[in-house]
Amino acid sequence: CVCACECVCVSKRERERVGEEPDAPNGKVELRKKVTLLRGISIIIGTIIGAGIFISPKGILKNSGSVGMSLVVWIACGVLSLFGALSYAELGTSIQKSGGHYTYILEAFGPQMAFIRLWADLIAIRPAGLAVISLAFGQYILEPIFMPCGVPEIAIKLATSIGITSVMYLNSMSTSWTNRIQILLTFSKLLAIAIIIVPGLYMLFKGETKNFENAFEVSNIKLTGLPLAFYSGMYAYAGWFYLNFVTEEVENPEKTVPLAICISMAIVTFCYVLTNVAYYTVMSAEELLASQAVAVTFAGKMMGNFSVAVPVFVALSCFGSMNGCLFAFSRMFYVASREGHLPEVLSMIHVRRHTPLAAVLVLYPMTVFQLFVGDIYSLLNFMSFLRWLFIGVAVLGLIYMRYTRPDMPRPFKVPLFIPAIFSFTCFFMVFLSLYSDPVNTGIGFAISLTGIPAYYIFIVFDRRPKWLQDGLGNTLPSLRRHLNAFTRHHCENHTYYWHMDSID
Repeated sequence: CVCACECVCVSKRERERVGEEPDAPNGKVELRKKVTLLRGISIIIGTIIGAGIFISPKGILKNSGSVGMSLVVWIACGVLSLFGALSYAELGTSIQKSGGHYTYILEAFGPQMAFIRLWADLIAIRPAGLAVISLAFGQYILEPIFMPCGVPEIAIKLATSIGITSVMYLNSMSTSWTNRIQILLTFSKLLAIAIIIVPGLYMLFKGETKNFENAFEVSNIKLTGLPLAFYSGMYAYAGWFYLNFVTEEVENPEKTVPLAICISMAIVTFCYVLTNVAYYTVMSAEELLASQAVAVTFAGKMMGNFSVAVPVFVALSCFGSMNGCLFAFSRMFYVASREGHLPEVLSMIHVRRHTPLAAVLVLYPMTVFQLFVGDIYSLLNFMSFLRWLFIGVAVLGLIYMRYTRPDMPRPFKVPLFIPAIFSFTCFFMVFLSLYSDPVNTGIGFAISLTGIPAYYIFIVFDRRPKWLQDGLGNTLPSLRRHLNAFTRHHCENHTYYWHMDSID
């Protein structure tokens, strides 16, 4: 059903005159299919490649114990991530709804499990993750200005706030421009990686191979640390699932989703491995472990004064991750609102811009709040294992639906061993987190479990607590009246209007 705020106040000719897009062919205002193959690849690559590969790949080296084994871990993590991405390609082509993890868990295991995932995302994981990426952006965009001195913390937070605001504005105003900027930033990331790979391989071909001697020295390999090395590697590859958050906006998803995923994972794995080869060619293992920003150390040794450009490229990389992440998970909130798990205002679409404006902006106050108060990194430690828990549950749902819904259309189908291996890997990493850091992961698990009473209070109970009934009874009608008045006022004075598209 179509409901609320449907105020047509300008003619089609007038909307075309001011540059608005015509309505959808079926007369509904909806998100447009503007994600092409190139844009899909840019979303995946642009969100996977963040600051990590430029700053601190030493976690894998530290826990694997040798140069050769660290490269094996990078390759193996790329293959495992490809398994997960292929599993999501099947889910995305058989369940052609946006929303990613939330939608697949909802389809396989029902609304309660999906709501718990949504609750953890909304109250902690997404705002904290966006805040951390944004802080890295603020740090590195200001570093060339303050060099050789350190950047003041207040300056970082102000720059970070500007970065978050600009990303929110971009995603609110235009889906097309969001994707175009993402393509540009993805190419800038690949250029930055090429600036590292090319001189590194040049030195390797010239005979600089001393750092690869005894690369697989058995005495240095730490078998007990390999699970932690894989955990770090899988974190570096995280982001391959973001295209599934916007499936409804993908052109020809049956072909585009699998193809974009395969191309992106091949490019990212290739770039990651060659980047680490370049690092090891120029730096010894000891130098790499001692560095706090590996790419900056590399540039200082190889490029001299040009090394000042590296922080700028890292900042652009972070901005691209911010942009891609926000574009993707705003669609999850939009879909959850359609399903009745979030306030219906989040399923509103701006008619002229065709963007889910409310779903884009909902994280803004929480993200900015977490920038200035609280320990964001501790919060991420609490919640990082939940990402792999729910991704494992979603992929397990693929196996479950193979047996419970065998007649479901599956334009793209993977061999069953692929999701089985990947889901086992996810659950193993969750178990490892519980074993290695039971306090922090336990706190994170407890925070996520608060979604259970929230589900019964806000979704299930027909007779809600009296204070909640009174609050909702007084607030929602008033909010609806003010929103309708606001809409009518702006419809009379501006060339735009609102439309909320929800389902029964």
